[in-house]
Amino acid sequence: MPKMKTHRGAAKRFKVTGTGKLMRRKAFRNHILEKKPSKRTRRLAREAELTGGDREQVRRLLGL
Repeated sequence: MPKMKTHRGAAKRFKVTGTGKLMRRKAFRNHILEKKPSKRTRRLAREAELTGGDREQVRRLLGL
């Protein structure tokens, strides 16, 4: 059986840390930033950890 190919769309959106955690970008930081408070945009700039069933689904897509 051949190797599983990495889902390239998922590979561009998720990052695996050294300890094996899956990190993702937060939503709402794309456009229309002028009216959003700076505090909010700073908070949205940080990466978040994937949780729950999402983690297993993305792990499969990344071939981990």
